[in-house]
Amino acid sequence: MSKVSEIIKNPTLTYHQQVLALARLAESEDTTLPLEPAFKQALADHTLCDLGEGVAPYRPRYILPDYRILMKKGCAFLGLTPPQDIWEACNSLLIFYKHVPSITSFPVWLGNLPELLEPFHKEEAETRKALKMFLLHIDKTLTDSFVHANIGPKDSPVARIILDLTKEMQLAIPNLSLIYDPEQTSDDFALACIDCMLATSKPSFSNHVMYRADGIGEYGIASCYNALKVGGGGYTLPRIRLYECATKANGVEDFMDRVLPYYAELLLRNMDTRIRYIVEESNFFTSNFLVKEGFVKRENFTGMFGVVGLAECCNTLLGISDPKQGYGNNPQAEALGVRIMDRLEAIVKAHKGVYCEGCNNQYVLHAQVGIDADGRDNSPGTRIPIGAEPQLPQHIQVESHFHKYFPSGIGDIFRFDDTWNYSQEALLDIIKGAFASGMRYFTGYNADNDVVRVTGYLVKKSEIDKLDRNEASLNNVSSYGQGAKYNANALDRRIYDESARQ
Repeated sequence: MSKVSEIIKNPTLTYHQQVLALARLAESEDTTLPLEPAFKQALADHTLCDLGEGVAPYRPRYILPDYRILMKKGCAFLGLTPPQDIWEACNSLLIFYKHVPSITSFPVWLGNLPELLEPFHKEEAETRKALKMFLLHIDKTLTDSFVHANIGPKDSPVARIILDLTKEMQLAIPNLSLIYDPEQTSDDFALACIDCMLATSKPSFSNHVMYRADGIGEYGIASCYNALKVGGGGYTLPRIRLYECATKANGVEDFMDRVLPYYAELLLRNMDTRIRYIVEESNFFTSNFLVKEGFVKRENFTGMFGVVGLAECCNTLLGISDPKQGYGNNPQAEALGVRIMDRLEAIVKAHKGVYCEGCNNQYVLHAQVGIDADGRDNSPGTRIPIGAEPQLPQHIQVESHFHKYFPSGIGDIFRFDDTWNYSQEALLDIIKGAFASGMRYFTGYNADNDVVRVTGYLVKKSEIDKLDRNEASLNNVSSYGQGAKYNANALDRRIYDESARQ
């Protein structure tokens, strides 16, 4: 009851945030599914993490409905007929979004907005007014920065209006990704996206060529940067904390031969249990209208195996105490990182996943963005620790070694100064080079922005300031940003000036 009381008395939580916090508390205390004792111990040791899903998740963590069906056929359950104009299209989407569940209780994917709305675009002024109200409504009601929309790869009037309004309105919600394809995305459109990114920390750039080569099929970028099948999603995303694993090893070979396989297989078995419960015992796949009307199909879902702390893992195993001398600045550490990821990938691919036919019956690796409780011991995914970043070309080169392992998502964040506003063509060249080198997802922001990217999600620095004053913030994840700021120095990344491209 003390936990309940803390939520009720917390002045920084809005009413709806209190309701969600109480619901999540109930999930975390649930004992429906018995846990394997070894998994329980790993949770207690912080070696493995269920990422707030509780013991028995009752809906998939991430859901990517095929919103095109809504545009063409409407939705019988919600009494929506196919929209006829831009106002009806925006209204139908806003209604539909309220009924898409996820781990956050908000939709983590809003679809490719230009693709959905372009057929209804007639008059510039009318579309702009409708989209301005649409984006404002999203920011004020889907109050969580894991809400994510896509644009591209092709240029379009609707995409340009969205970029223009994103700059004008300076909203943290929704997150936004450009699906970038050099054969379809013009330099002019890409530069417009860079201009918007430097002003508002979005959109990020997603390497469409790389995702196509993975054979993922039709996908969307959801939540932080999670690539999942349209009409499907991710059942679950528990994590392995590699730094904690390294502390349990007697050297590199013991880590490779004993520790890593032990904890990876423990996590994989738990994923099997979670997914069986969602599919076989919860009612989502038997009664939810998203399934009944074909907006999602069970075979398009998969399990996501989350990874954090590769940098600190490598440094620990090599006895490196100064992060500036370790991973990101040390070829030996990076070579060890590749070896670790080769081993982990082999373990995950060897495991036959349950209920994921659309992903070759395999779970997929995900470089998870981290949570504030990770502190400084587990950098997100395979990122270089904050404060130890090398020069920009080397930074990109190091990260590019690891993006190939993560078909369900990985990304890095680069913090720029104002000089890049006058060198946007150079930044586009850098992004093209990074993608050609094997980088999967690139995101950046201006150090002076109010809207900033924390680890993958967006917050306003002014909203964190509200929490510091013991005031409430409408954005659900402002508290995560506050924790990441003070526990992990997440807002103190190296600032790259224009000379960094040399």
